[in-house]
Amino acid sequence: MLALLAALAIQAGPPAARPCSTAEMDALTQRSAEPYRLLCRAALAGRDVRRPVLIEGAEASGAALDCGGGRIEGPDEATTRVPTIAVWSRRDGAGWSRPSGVTVRDCRVAGNIRIWGMGAGGSMRDLLASSRTPGHTRAAQAAAPTQVRIERVRFEATGTIPLYVGPGVTRTTVTGSTFAGRSTSTAIYLDAESARAEIRGNVFDIRTGREQIAVDGSGANRIVDNRFALHGQGGIFLYRNCGEDGVIRHQTPSHNQITDNVFSGAAWLRPRTVVMGAREGRRRYCGDDAGWPFGSSADDGDGARGNRVSGNRTTR
Repeated sequence: MLALLAALAIQAGPPAARPCSTAEMDALTQRSAEPYRLLCRAALAGRDVRRPVLIEGAEASGAALDCGGGRIEGPDEATTRVPTIAVWSRRDGAGWSRPSGVTVRDCRVAGNIRIWGMGAGGSMRDLLASSRTPGHTRAAQAAAPTQVRIERVRFEATGTIPLYVGPGVTRTTVTGSTFAGRSTSTAIYLDAESARAEIRGNVFDIRTGREQIAVDGSGANRIVDNRFALHGQGGIFLYRNCGEDGVIRHQTPSHNQITDNVFSGAAWLRPRTVVMGAREGRRRYCGDDAGWPFGSSADDGDGARGNRVSGNRTTR
């Protein structure tokens, strides 16, 4: 019986945060350049948020933003270091304090959402050091946010990647959402050592500078039943970005499921919708992680294996 109860507790996930008080809701919706630290469940019923939102550490587990159709935007344009919504882990002594079970629902997000574990806030020191140990994938995943749900969100991108899923982040779910606006890079970036994301039933009608979804050393993801308007760019690229910033990529972009997606507006001469092994070491910085007997330090190849690609369609 004890074993059964333990199993049910694990399946249930983290406990839900308490509802936000009236004072907390007023502070959240007050215009400010200072990020609001969200530790509760906010049901905004259409009220706009005019400041960045920070959901950080284990104490923010179960936090939620249900905008009821309202808009979230900061007073300034979102950047990679000050995103519209940040779901971040925090250094806690020798370990990490990470949020889990976070939900963003029914919001219009002007700018970006960034989910980060090691490296949150722009410091790469911990990520770089960890990548030089053989157990890096496990360590990065243990440090990073997990079970973040993004439901019925309209991303209004303003230049930066609208959804960045950082190193080691696991079990991110994106459903029923729309990606619009413009990005100088991709619409979604799944970074190294991340895993088990579910991207299902979304519409991508965004102008990007490159492919729509980058799967960079990220594994066991499901990208299913989405609609992509490519505007002449690529669709979903799987690769391993060896050596960037000196960080060794351990995991390969393997065991992903990419099925039943519809692509329109592909380039006529080179219609690249789903590309396995999109880089294979063809980057000037691939040697920057040299010297260790594992991961991209030992092999610059992408190593994309065991991926399932079927049922995808290209239309004009």
